[in-house]
Amino acid sequence: MSYRALRPEKITETLEALKDRIEGRFPGSGLARVCGDVLTVARDTCKRIEGVFRPHWGLRILLAFILASLLALIIVLGLKAQAFKTSDELSDLMQGVEAAVSLTIVLGGAAIFLATAESRWKRDKALKALHEIRSLVHVIDMHQLTKDPSMLGQARTSSSPERDMSPFELMRYLDYCSEMLSLTAKCAALYAEKVSDPVVVDTVGDIERLTSELSGKIWQKITIVQSLEGRDLPLPVPAQTFYRPGA
Repeated sequence: MSYRALRPEKITETLEALKDRIEGRFPGSGLARVCGDVLTVARDTCKRIEGVFRPHWGLRILLAFILASLLALIIVLGLKAQAFKTSDELSDLMQGVEAAVSLTIVLGGAAIFLATAESRWKRDKALKALHEIRSLVHVIDMHQLTKDPSMLGQARTSSSPERDMSPFELMRYLDYCSEMLSLTAKCAALYAEKVSDPVVVDTVGDIERLTSELSGKIWQKITIVQSLEGRDLPLPVPAQTFYRPGA
């Protein structure tokens, strides 16, 4: 077994295990459903990579035909130039050369366009998939956004989010979010392994930096929860309306 490259099947296996862990700890939670979406994207990534980076033989055959036409045109012009002797014939030759040069420029431009068309097509496909992965990263971040350890046991208002987790449950929830972010970044890294396009590689790097920064914030929260371990935390106080004299 080689450890020099990411293996897509191992990423999906790890996500399957993570989804089971989340459902076992927080059954029916939104985080478990998000993990299911990440797992679906990971499975789709394996199929998309095979399709995106498969050679596009239609474009390659057309490019080969154009290059062969250019080569044939140059050979024909060279043979005719050797056959012309008089000045009138040379004058006709120059007119033919001028037309041939224009045709060569057109065919050359078409060849350059087709030569880069395949790479541009693959880039667009990869960027669309990476955009979906980036959106998932932000969805994961939204699920941990309201998990504020500093509010453990504090009074709630009528608009406060539900905070009925114990410190241990909160640490597990945040740890699951961090793991999911890391695995989502690994799905993006699969594209960078298969293509050397600088735009795709930079996009993957941006996603990896984003997940790393978000994971760092999550671990700051976990550190705060760990610092509260062993302390007696008051039970959550339900939302209530306070009376103000003179109101």
